[in-house]
Amino acid sequence: MVLNKLKKLGPGLLFAGAAIGVSHLVQSTRAGADYGWGLLWALLLVNLFKYPFFQFGPRYALATGESLLDGYYKLGKNYLWIFFFLNFTTMFTIQTAVTVVTAGLASNLFQINTDIVYWCIGVTAVCYTILLIGRYQLLDKVIKIIILMLTISSVLAVMIAFIKEGKSIDLTPVFPEGAGFLFLIAFMGWMPAPMDISIWHSIWILEKKNDLKNNLSLKDGLFDFNVGYITTVFLGICFLGLGALVMFGSDLAFSNQGNVFAGQLIDLYTSNLGDAAHGIIAVAALTTMFSTTITTLDASPRAMSKTIQLLFQKPQKDYYLTWISLLAAGTCLIFLLLLSEMGLLVQIATVLSFITAPFYAILNYRLITSKHVPKKDQPSAKIKILSILGIIFLSGFTLVYLLSL
Repeated sequence: MVLNKLKKLGPGLLFAGAAIGVSHLVQSTRAGADYGWGLLWALLLVNLFKYPFFQFGPRYALATGESLLDGYYKLGKNYLWIFFFLNFTTMFTIQTAVTVVTAGLASNLFQINTDIVYWCIGVTAVCYTILLIGRYQLLDKVIKIIILMLTISSVLAVMIAFIKEGKSIDLTPVFPEGAGFLFLIAFMGWMPAPMDISIWHSIWILEKKNDLKNNLSLKDGLFDFNVGYITTVFLGICFLGLGALVMFGSDLAFSNQGNVFAGQLIDLYTSNLGDAAHGIIAVAALTTMFSTTITTLDASPRAMSKTIQLLFQKPQKDYYLTWISLLAAGTCLIFLLLLSEMGLLVQIATVLSFITAPFYAILNYRLITSKHVPKKDQPSAKIKILSILGIIFLSGFTLVYLLSL
């Protein structure tokens, strides 16, 4: 029974692999370093209120045999056009952000201080090549090991930091103002991930179902999702805790340069686990970010290809190669021309992710409770109530942010 459950794990861990990237390694650690445990409330609330809308991805796909994009099209063609423009606006910056962190970790691990731009282009080229020759299935198989390794190392680091630092935990909520409020919005925008990853998940779950020759029930799919989601929340708390225990209240500050930040991140672990663990932790962090980079490079083109197929009614034509090539080329151009503006670009992407979250939340809720989903497969009353509260929470914060501009 247990082995059968483990065999069916996959899309939920891909979700975790995509989510445990910039939002965790960068944003959560920085939140802890700057505000201690003061933003734990934001981490927990945003994960709680986003939960149903991410869950609706695999739920809809397994209930109907279609991706969320098919569902959006059924609700109205205009919704698909809105998704197209939103995704096109953010996908290059998101790809650039995760690649910069990956490149910084690679530079730190291999101790080759080449210009970070070349590392970024190299990482993009490697991911692009792997995806084109069809080796992504290998990454899918090892994602379980990657996340297990990072989880164990993170838990150990936090436990040892508790013992070594001897700091008391102050859970008093902090509500940042001014520039800090913009960080809060960015933090919640990518925690645990941008909302449109629910669309990617609906595509992954259909591929998994096909691999298992349709032997994947709604119950199996939701179990897989819950495992991945709980993992992302737990690791988010771990990274925030590391920043709070090791850096909060000290003279240390995180660098905005990818390679320098990577070194500081690794030092968070090795200062607690010892220098002997440096290689293991560096490999774990790099592999995790690499999985995020290759997943985003694969998923956005898949979603855009499906969108074009639906909008122009050309289901037989595959636009994946066109979109992955465009995304890879556009990402490299940003590295070459706008790397100095990366901080601003990432901030724009994260803020856009937050202010568009209510759109995806409302759309996913409308779809999962519509006539297109059998009543027996629709969410429970409790999940529906949580969804409504989530829409109010996300919309309220978005409105407050827009009024503060």
